[in-house]
Amino acid sequence: MKESQSSFAFLRLNRRFAMLSLATLAACTINLATPTGALASYMPEAVGTTGMVSAAHSLATQAGMDVLKKGGNAFDAAVAVASTLGVVEPSRSSISGVGFMTLYDAKTKEVVSLQMTGAAPYAAKPAAFKSKRDQEVGYLSGVVPGNFGGWVYLLEKYGTLSLAEVLQPAIHYAEKGYPLDSYGYEVLSKVKATMEIFPTSAKVFLPGGDIPKEGDLLIQKDLALTMKRLVSAEQNAIKSGKSRSQALMAAYDYFYTGDLSKEIVAFYKENDGLFTTKDLADYKPVWTKPVHTKYKDYDVYSNNAPSRGGIQTVMILNILEAFDLKKMGHNSAEYLHLIAETIKLVNADVYKYVGDPKFVKIPLEGMLSKEYAAERRKLINKDKALAFGTPGNPAASQKSALAEPLEQAPMSRSALNLASANVASYLDDTNTTHIDIYDKDGNAVACTPTIGTFGTKVVVGNTGMIFHNATRFGSFSPYKGDANFIDGGKTSLLNNSPLIALKGGKPVMVWGTPGGEGIGQLQFQVFLNVVEFGMGIQDAIEAVRMQLVAKPDFYKPELVSPRFESRLPAETRKALEAKGHQVQVMKEEFEQDLGGMQGIVINQQTGVLKGGADPRRGGSSLGY
Repeated sequence: MKESQSSFAFLRLNRRFAMLSLATLAACTINLATPTGALASYMPEAVGTTGMVSAAHSLATQAGMDVLKKGGNAFDAAVAVASTLGVVEPSRSSISGVGFMTLYDAKTKEVVSLQMTGAAPYAAKPAAFKSKRDQEVGYLSGVVPGNFGGWVYLLEKYGTLSLAEVLQPAIHYAEKGYPLDSYGYEVLSKVKATMEIFPTSAKVFLPGGDIPKEGDLLIQKDLALTMKRLVSAEQNAIKSGKSRSQALMAAYDYFYTGDLSKEIVAFYKENDGLFTTKDLADYKPVWTKPVHTKYKDYDVYSNNAPSRGGIQTVMILNILEAFDLKKMGHNSAEYLHLIAETIKLVNADVYKYVGDPKFVKIPLEGMLSKEYAAERRKLINKDKALAFGTPGNPAASQKSALAEPLEQAPMSRSALNLASANVASYLDDTNTTHIDIYDKDGNAVACTPTIGTFGTKVVVGNTGMIFHNATRFGSFSPYKGDANFIDGGKTSLLNNSPLIALKGGKPVMVWGTPGGEGIGQLQFQVFLNVVEFGMGIQDAIEAVRMQLVAKPDFYKPELVSPRFESRLPAETRKALEAKGHQVQVMKEEFEQDLGGMQGIVINQQTGVLKGGADPRRGGSSLGY
């Protein structure tokens, strides 16, 4: 182990075991090198042989484990975890947020994708917004809630328990409260001034006129009541003789066409918002075929558009598979240069061609093909960095022709709809979350739900719910003519893209992360840490990551630069700069802006499960 690595391992152990003597610490440091030479984990791996849950908050992880132990499957547990996260991480996800799910059904041996993303209201035409802020915050912003509908669809098709059973932990923490942690206090402090503008929000998150202190209970009684009403709709249907499926759909209808829907629409009408009865009634979660690639011995699956992250991941892996990454060395300058150049090329295509499939023809077959990857691979110079990537012509690699030639109108900043041409179209979003679950039958779920950073910041009447502000720049493009420019009824692009990898037709890895623009850039790095560099899942998660940032944005980049946590060795930075990269080194050793990865690795020979959780955001894994 290098001296710099030994020192860092020592420092990490010192934080964890401050009461140990220096002599004991030294001994621990000497013996903690991994076989690959990676640093010892800051957090221990969770282990199990029967089931595993990994999530971004310990209370949610425990909720999922309780469901597994009482006989529920991974799909039941996924709803318990997701709904609990929506209570204990209210800035990151919500029953009224949106998300994507990738799942493996052990009975059919099939990987399936579930899109839980509501569209912008039909009235959300560009002319409806007079400022960039209108699309981000307040009564005009927001998209139709997707998560609850997705949960019902999941339970109805794959689950075994009732809505009442899986929502019980979330209802408990909403009604009785949960201890506000330091991160929750920090986020509430940042949004306090905005929350004060909206009386319904202040009522919930500023009780008595101020945010709760760290460690105090944050109580959300209105949200608890909303979930109880949904459960009542299900239970009343059961009492009237309805089947389990019919009872679940009774709760679904209560939300999207029944009394709750009417309350939502009335609230927005009273406040000159855009949501109508039709917006909610027309929403349906979508079961889709996932995007897929074969990377050596691994089949990697993720979500299709309107997620861009899954497409990014597949395209990146297709380009990288021809290189001897192991020979380059983990996080060597040669390796980091290669993946930086690959991300630039892939992002150029994704940001040009990908949008809501209902509104734009995507040359997806060409983009995901090995032939197109080979063409793009030729553009990588091993010694010199591109300033930014330029789009290629993936339609030429289509084996099945598009309905018509794909032509995207050229984008121009002069055609910008709003007065924000000098403002980046996306910000780092540290407020999304992630869930991974594996059960005794071999079922697996990866789910990435989101609400943005408290979404619209508007609590909808007395429901306790906040909608995701996916009308914002970053979810939608700010440029007229772009495939992802806002329109009524259009679903914005999100980066959420949970992943499952199979080997020999069975799950071997389940993982994903929040991280805004970085999601599609970060997840493949953790995968390669495991399959190419032999790391355990916790080491793979904790290793230094690279994310590229663009000025002003990836839609019309003028410069794309890599950024790293402060652990990046100085010699590596200098070697990258010698290749032309303008390297940014961040302040912290573990940066929240670089995601909150969760992951599970399954040893197919022994059946041993190992779970990893990201110290960057306080994740938690439990196995049994």
